[in-house]
Amino acid sequence: MVVKRVALFERIRGAIRANPVTALYGPRQCGKTAAARQIAGETGAEYFDLEDPVSQRRLSEPMTALGSLRGLVVIDEVQRQPDLFPVLRVLADRKPLRARFLVLGSASPELLRQGSESLAGRIAFVEMGGFDLSEAGAAALRRLWWRGGFPRSFLARNDADSRAWLENFMRTFLERDIREYGVAIPPAVLRRLWNMLAHYHGQIWNASEVSRSLGESHTTVKRHLDLLTGALMVRQLQPWHENLAKRQVKSCKIYLRDSGILHALLGIPSFRDLEGHPKIGASWEGFAIEEIVRRAGERNCYFWATQSGAELDLLVMAGGQRYGVEVKYSDAPGMTKSMRVALEDLRLKRLLVVYPGAKSYALDERTMVIPLARIWSELPLGGKAR
Repeated sequence: MVVKRVALFERIRGAIRANPVTALYGPRQCGKTAAARQIAGETGAEYFDLEDPVSQRRLSEPMTALGSLRGLVVIDEVQRQPDLFPVLRVLADRKPLRARFLVLGSASPELLRQGSESLAGRIAFVEMGGFDLSEAGAAALRRLWWRGGFPRSFLARNDADSRAWLENFMRTFLERDIREYGVAIPPAVLRRLWNMLAHYHGQIWNASEVSRSLGESHTTVKRHLDLLTGALMVRQLQPWHENLAKRQVKSCKIYLRDSGILHALLGIPSFRDLEGHPKIGASWEGFAIEEIVRRAGERNCYFWATQSGAELDLLVMAGGQRYGVEVKYSDAPGMTKSMRVALEDLRLKRLLVVYPGAKSYALDERTMVIPLARIWSELPLGGKAR
């Protein structure tokens, strides 16, 4: 199976054209290097891989190595050599601009901080994750939901190979990658939190309950949560609140971003077992929400809930309007009181109910039930699923 990432490549190329420096970042094994090598091959770019000793030696004197280059220059694993950022600033300010730079790095707060501080106004950030539904195709929805979007998991020969890869990925992340973020957290501690977050998937964050269960302070648990969020393993979906004369929830919701990792942490052995598991509804909700948030942008997406029980899974700001999204694992979702409250209180242009079925149907003049693959035709987010 070949998965083409057309929209992603358009974003990367557009950022390169518009900025002296483009940072492509994301979790390990999401395909960053493959994407950069393809772009480098198209343009004849100079390629440095800082995991390669030869590239490390070539960049031991970065101004000398980079100053004479023209066109596109790609630097992979840039976080391994942080002293490159001031050099890139000097090179990005040359008039005329002689070279543009595409730098790659695994997601980390330090990479984003260094890039933002050293290259303010000169750098564009492009976040990259695993495959999404528009790339894998609507026919592969079940496979993508079950295995997750990491290429080597999604494309594995069978489900057993996929699960084995996910287990190895999580072990490497905990034992090696975390150390590269400059923090010293015992892998067992972070694994316990990760497992607990899998059981909290789709729920409102309760710091007191989690800290009691882990035997850690609130601040320590929040710091670990933020670390997993910065590494793009966890999404903290923020609440929307406004002056409605109602008490509204102001804590975030927690989702594991990759559904394959969620299922591995929950210990669900097969898709058939998932279908009978109590977390199937939360799994489907997180899978659908991640698809939409990745396309619409985190700054345009929130959840909404009141203390009296009204709630909306996702509030999307798109095209200058408010759209609501409810995610239901049901054969034939119907209208609920909570949906009516959200429509009126939040002044939604439309409310879309995403379900795992194949047909669309209207519940009223502003509310429609749709398959997940149709979301891009109903929200003005750009692009379509194949």
